[in-house]
Amino acid sequence: MLYGAHKSKPSGQDLTGLYSPYLERAQGCRLFDVDGESYIDWMNAFGAVPTGHSHPAVVEAAIQAITTGAHYSTAIPQEIELAELMLKLVPSIDKVHFTTSATEATMAAIRLARGYTGRNKVLKFEGHYHGWSDTVLITTSPQPLATLGHPNSPVAIVDSSGIARGAVEDTIVGPWNDINALERIFKDKGREIACVATEGIMTNVGVILPNEGYLERLQSLCEQYDVLLYLDEADTGFRVAPGGCSELLGLAPDIVSYGKALGHGFPLAAIGAKESLMGELDAGNIINLGVFNGHRAGVCAGLAGMNALHAGRNAGFDHLVSIGEAMADGIRDVISRNQKHKIICQSTGSLFQIYFTEVPKISDFRAYCEHVDSEKYRRFADHLRNFGIYLSPKNTQHNSSTLAHTLQDVDKTINAFAEALKCFD
Repeated sequence: MLYGAHKSKPSGQDLTGLYSPYLERAQGCRLFDVDGESYIDWMNAFGAVPTGHSHPAVVEAAIQAITTGAHYSTAIPQEIELAELMLKLVPSIDKVHFTTSATEATMAAIRLARGYTGRNKVLKFEGHYHGWSDTVLITTSPQPLATLGHPNSPVAIVDSSGIARGAVEDTIVGPWNDINALERIFKDKGREIACVATEGIMTNVGVILPNEGYLERLQSLCEQYDVLLYLDEADTGFRVAPGGCSELLGLAPDIVSYGKALGHGFPLAAIGAKESLMGELDAGNIINLGVFNGHRAGVCAGLAGMNALHAGRNAGFDHLVSIGEAMADGIRDVISRNQKHKIICQSTGSLFQIYFTEVPKISDFRAYCEHVDSEKYRRFADHLRNFGIYLSPKNTQHNSSTLAHTLQDVDKTINAFAEALKCFD
């Protein structure tokens, strides 16, 4: 993207898709751009604002924090409150360590796993995105199927220039949702692996649920080979269930990380683990430093947002999920009556995504690469903005509901979706 132009697009011209809208403010579930257009927002900063934009409690907490000193680089009471709330929601972890971004949380998790186990290798899966650090920025972007190699021996594709060969030589890449492939990898390399990094629900190529029994088998193999299970909940944490994928899927990961929804629009992330692991960070045997770790304004805003979602027996969270489910159901109803395009909708909780595809289900990264018309999705997302609806602009991302969305917003979106399909080629 080129920056510098003040306007999103030259006036009087239909240049949809050539110019990104430049946004100047947001409120609730609405975005407002510099051209005076407004949109119902389903991207929601890639899921980072589950309470919606400018939620009063979040705004008040942030203002209070900033006006009394934005950051101290010392312990603050709100850290304890937020950590205790997280431990209540995720009982498999004993302690929490705050960072600034989910990428940093992943870096800390992998270092913790390597330091604790004395092993170097990390297993990650095709299409799973764990941030942009060197170790795991491998095979995250869709590719022509032939470039991925055989599922029994996947080609590890480094996704950026500037990554040294040594940074990835201990990273193993495997296909996800394939128990046979998983068992082969553990049989061959299991005693060398420090941790397996996985998403509980694959959200880097839309929304892809694990096959029945897959994650349970992964967890049992980790236990058998003394490998740490690292669950990356940057996208799903406090989104798919109050306790994230850990709760929804009945998992007990050794290490779990959070981002996006934790900060409610502020840069805040965290890792959590058992006392035996986190004690190594406490003792300084394994180091994760950072002046802005647990940034005060972010922690205060995050705590306010989390309280808004989970107060009253998770009433806010229940609303979040009900809106997400209503959106997915409404889209599927439109799809079922549409004769012009082949589309499916995959969803869970507050997350949903559509795919232009001829197949009934997308179950892994390779299926996405082979069967999904992501360019058609991009054009449709651009087209839908003409109807006042803002979807995630890329098919590899996902859409989500917020506390600010109402059933009226769902109805408006579904009606716009149906109208947009009629005139979309």
